Amino acid sequence: MNITEAGRQSVMDIKEMEAIVEGVLFAAGDPVPLAKIAEILELDKATAKRILDNMAIRIQNSQRGILIRELNGSYQLCTRPEHFEYISKLAEPRQKQALSQAAFETLAIIAYNQPVTRAKVEMIRGVNSDSSIATLLERNLIKEAGRLDSPGRPVLYETTEEFLRSFGFRSIKDLPMLELDRMISENQPEEDMQKNDTDT
Repeated sequence: MNITEAGRQSVMDIKEMEAIVEGVLFAAGDPVPLAKIAEILELDKATAKRILDNMAIRIQNSQRGILIRELNGSYQLCTRPEHFEYISKLAEPRQKQALSQAAFETLAIIAYNQPVTRAKVEMIRGVNSDSSIATLLERNLIKEAGRLDSPGRPVLYETTEEFLRSFGFRSIKDLPMLELDRMISENQPEEDMQKNDTDT
């Protein structure tokens, strides 16, 4: 086999692998871990990731109605957000009420401090957060992540893949640091005030 034939064969192999990946992601529906995709393709994870990332970029820049999204080291086929209006006409899903400001605050605190207890969330917010946490659990934006090894063993909470998907993040590392700095600075006076109240 000459170099030209070898190159052609290599391209064909990659195209076949991309077709397999697309079929696997379509059939799975839910996110598929990179390790599982690499196992299916009989490749190492680094090579499989390069194929997936190249596919994602090419599809993103095309006129196709789907995207490949990376979610915490897993990959999923998704429809384009801008096509939601049309896709929703397939059915009439139950209308979800928008998250309240309190729920958004609670979600932000959990996202930046996870895993975190209800008590820590309420310490930062300064108010009871039972209702907000219940709403976020119902929406599958947060989940229980074990228990803290301390008296009472309080439940720990962390965000979910649905959170990443809903807000367009690949992983928690994509959260903007500016928001974290703002949260710390905005809540510092409140914590100081609570400390002063305790002292008095």
